[in-house]
Amino acid sequence: MAKQDYYEALGVSRSASADDLKRAYRKLAMQYHPDRNPGDVSAENRFKEISEAYDVLKDDQKRAAYDQFGHAAFDGSGGAGGFSGGGAGGFGAGFADIFDEMFGDFVGGSGRRGNARRRGADLRYNLEISLEDAYKGRETRIRVPTSVACEHCGGSGAAKGSAPSACPACGGAGKVRTQQGFFTVERTCPQCRGAGQTIEDPCKSCQGAGRVRKEKTLSVNIPAGVEDGTRIRLTGEGEAGANGAPPGDLYIFIAIAAHPLFQRDGANVFCSVPIPMTTAALGGAVEVPTVEGGRAKVSIPAGTQNGHRFRLRGKGMVGLHGRGRGDMYIEVTVETPVNLTKDQQEKLREFENLGKKRGAKSTSPESEGFFAKAKEFWEDLTE
Repeated sequence: MAKQDYYEALGVSRSASADDLKRAYRKLAMQYHPDRNPGDVSAENRFKEISEAYDVLKDDQKRAAYDQFGHAAFDGSGGAGGFSGGGAGGFGAGFADIFDEMFGDFVGGSGRRGNARRRGADLRYNLEISLEDAYKGRETRIRVPTSVACEHCGGSGAAKGSAPSACPACGGAGKVRTQQGFFTVERTCPQCRGAGQTIEDPCKSCQGAGRVRKEKTLSVNIPAGVEDGTRIRLTGEGEAGANGAPPGDLYIFIAIAAHPLFQRDGANVFCSVPIPMTTAALGGAVEVPTVEGGRAKVSIPAGTQNGHRFRLRGKGMVGLHGRGRGDMYIEVTVETPVNLTKDQQEKLREFENLGKKRGAKSTSPESEGFFAKAKEFWEDLTE
């Protein structure tokens, strides 16, 4: 059965750019990847076809050979002298590298697999703090389960009195090169798996890995003014790298717990304060708490309506690294009286009747205005 044209396999023209090839491959690879189509043999075969096509066309030299000789350039039947690396025989070895190149950033890969000396993994730690801690800042201690360098071998993976030796297959490079036709193919060394070294006498504590699982206790400084979602990076506090490779980093993500009194928006703080109906009507003053732990006096003018906001300048959160300070907003909610005695109810009816006397100014102009408009609306509908 004749092989499908590589350009047709990817659905691109022969003049497609490198970016066009990459986009086409990425789209098709996501669609036909075996993990998304478990047990689907046709999807698996399709995935192999597009990966083989991309493996050839992404390389300028291979693409030039394919454009001139077609599939014959890679099956050893003539043309440019044959190149098995792009055909079915050499596809399996390069398949992981193709997929990792395309999607490594999305799955936390490093762009190259099998390199045992790669940097240690980065870690994430979620830390919840109170609004007061975010305002003042604090130092706290956290416990992080991670991989650390083995104390017995110093992270080398070799037992005491011995040391790793350069891999004889790759000479310590971690990669091997093979000549196929006029192409040179570079692959991860199969003997050391990219480490570039071999360990004849492995450390018994870490089994030659150079690292062990352990829980670390770290001190973290939370700066004043920190916001929800802030990321703090502790360099070198991630997982230890294998066989003495550098460690990764630890990223601490800050979450600020909900507060019973305050809501935060950036540097500003909001507080909802209920006040009695009499205070709203006659005026007065209330004391409100502030985020710094103090008190602030707010004057309530007579006739204050529900939802009115008062601004207290400079009473909000401090800015990160001491950059200014936000404001505090007090939003009043006028509370309707409940649990009235008969005498109180009578006094309220008396108050209501006084407002209905001829010539008396309205004590509820907004409600009266609304119902006056509603009455006009209903009259217009009946005309």
